[in-house]
Amino acid sequence: MVSTRPAALLVHGLGGTAYDLGALGRTLEDADIVTHSPVLPGHGGSPEDLLGVGWEDWVESIRSEYRALKAKHKVVHLAGVCLGGLVALEVARREKHQDKLALYAPPVFLDGWSLPKLTWLRHAVYHIPRLAKKMRVPEVSPFGIKNARIRKAIQQRFERGDRFHYAYIPLMCIREVDRLRRQLLPRLAEITCPTLIVHADEDDITSPRSAHHLMQYLGGPVDFMPLSNSYHMVMVDNERAEVLQRSLKFFNSAPQPQLVEQACGWTAFAAA
Repeated sequence: MVSTRPAALLVHGLGGTAYDLGALGRTLEDADIVTHSPVLPGHGGSPEDLLGVGWEDWVESIRSEYRALKAKHKVVHLAGVCLGGLVALEVARREKHQDKLALYAPPVFLDGWSLPKLTWLRHAVYHIPRLAKKMRVPEVSPFGIKNARIRKAIQQRFERGDRFHYAYIPLMCIREVDRLRRQLLPRLAEITCPTLIVHADEDDITSPRSAHHLMQYLGGPVDFMPLSNSYHMVMVDNERAEVLQRSLKFFNSAPQPQLVEQACGWTAFAAA
């Protein structure tokens, strides 16, 4: 028997865990929405586990979870933070998803202010597999966090070796993120479900250009929530309470006509 109680499939970020999602799962559960937060392939162990894992592995693992939930629940929402947002987008496209989709800081473009100026050179290194397999992308301050107190706590957790997030990501894994981005960009119009996009003006990993590109090219109604006092990790930074409130309202609301909120004063950034 299919339950009338809605479910939500929550997807964490690159190198992360359910910690990336902050209190989203608990908040939705309190609102009587069943939540599932699976671990993406290559995560939950050591960074080396990401070597050999491709973007298709991430997508198919969440697609399998999605279908399992659909067999039990009439309504299944999707949500993802960072990489999880890209994965959720591709799952939504392949499954012709029509329930709600929430994207938190989706990195359609890797062009944030904290990234090295030579970040674009990674594309050349990809063609030298022996070198690319050895290169690492470390997690460094500000860790996607604007709040100084939380940032200090994150630093301490890394120093203790807590397994809430990998301390570095193999460059070959970033290549898979780039491949997923290229897969999605020409196909965004195929995604027609109601979508909430939450993105910080000062995102240090992916500029607001990502949010505005999605707003322009997604095929369904879009609700946009810009943040003025957060960096990349929007679920655990200064405006986390506001994000949770907006998310809950979005998941509990009835479908609305086309809605696109434009942020004033935005200008284009160069692509990474």
